[in-house]
Amino acid sequence: MDVIQMLMEKASKVNALIVLPEGTEDRILKAARIITKQKIAKIVLLGKEEDIQEKGKSFSLDLSEIAIIDPKKFSELERYSRELYERRKHRGVTLEDARNLILNPLYFGAIMVALGDAHGMVVGAVTKTSDVMRTALQVIPKGENVKLVSSSFIMVIPDYEFGQRGIYVFGDCAVNRFPNSEELAEIAFQSARTAVELIDMDAKVAFLTYSTKGSSSDSCTEKIVQAVKIAQNKYPHSQYPKIIFDGEFQLDTAIEPLVAEVKAPNSEIAGKANVLIFPNLEAGNIGYKLVHRFANAEVIGPITQGLSKPINNLSRGSSISDIINSILVTILQSTSKPIIPTKEIEE
Repeated sequence: MDVIQMLMEKASKVNALIVLPEGTEDRILKAARIITKQKIAKIVLLGKEEDIQEKGKSFSLDLSEIAIIDPKKFSELERYSRELYERRKHRGVTLEDARNLILNPLYFGAIMVALGDAHGMVVGAVTKTSDVMRTALQVIPKGENVKLVSSSFIMVIPDYEFGQRGIYVFGDCAVNRFPNSEELAEIAFQSARTAVELIDMDAKVAFLTYSTKGSSSDSCTEKIVQAVKIAQNKYPHSQYPKIIFDGEFQLDTAIEPLVAEVKAPNSEIAGKANVLIFPNLEAGNIGYKLVHRFANAEVIGPITQGLSKPINNLSRGSSISDIINSILVTILQSTSKPIIPTKEIEE
């Protein structure tokens, strides 16, 4: 079974409701229709109903099974406004400010998720990433014991033998620009969680740089060395048996067995890594796009990691299938439980 089919089958069992704030965007409408027609989830579109219906008719789309909410006409708008006010008043937001903000579909959708009226939100087809992430962080608290919100991508490479039969998780490629060692360790753990919880991987997590096991040493590589130590101490394999961390690695050492035998013969995961942690956003963003274009890889993401409830951001260049994939991930994130260390289970 391929990854998308697996995600689809798992998501269809949840009976989820997903809110899409960009209700008049053509790709969003087409993806919503497919998700609804295949009975994967219920969809709520935000916007003026007449505008959405008119746009749907222009594409011959039957939107009769899709709910449409115009925030301005919503019967519980005051409840949503007060909830937003309670969550933002410590930042100087007044109730009147909240009443104005809630009319923005981004904030309306985020409050809908925060209150449990929707399982999650997918947005970004025509909205800037910075606006999406700002709203998400203002409204949705971080998950338990989470200090940093990050992102990852699931990369599915056709006809490729390495990784998890050609499947990798890359992090962080979309959110954190210059993570320090502690932040890299948390990005690594959250990316490992994505691998374990969404696609049932045993996560072999490699921290990448241009050095392998001390072959070069400077402030850049030392940051990675420290990140590995922090991750191994904070999330030990003895307590998290489906996750193992190692590095620092050059890319070829991390993923190619023959190179690993030479450069890191004592590593448990060298040559077998399936979760790759990049040293900064620049490297991560370039890395995932290189694999996407050169290897014709299917990309699922960006996947937002660390929020207590899922809000996922789309690339403005997203295809209909990209939007569908993001909805599937959002559904599964809404039901996932934190990985509990085995020691705690035993206690």
